[in-house]
Amino acid sequence: QVQLVESGGGLVQAGGSLRLSCLTSGIIFSILDMAWFRQAPGKERELVARITSGGSTNYADSVKGRFTISRDNAKKTVYLQMNSLKPEDTAVYYCNADLRRSMTWWGQGTQVTVSS
Repeated sequence: QVQLVESGGGLVQAGGSLRLSCLTSGIIFSILDMAWFRQAPGKERELVARITSGGSTNYADSVKGRFTISRDNAKKTVYLQMNSLKPEDTAVYYCNADLRRSMTWWGQGTQVTVSS
């Protein structure tokens, strides 16, 4: 079974940093496109950052320059480094794995709360 397990969420003050991790299992990690999504209360789920199997990245405009997505194929883990956090970054963050847009898997989510 393919599993995605997020960790690293928590409570942080505005301006602080947090690093999310997503450990995958059950599939060869290197062939997957990986992404982080988030969903805030009363808001639609939105793409935060994506990194392809080839290492290309893209980011939501709201996080450009502050967040960095990376992957470690040896550890089968994708990371989201979040700097200069703002209260509007508060959301549940979900790890996503995609196999050539034919199959997709989701983690359970991890709560990130940014206080003023």
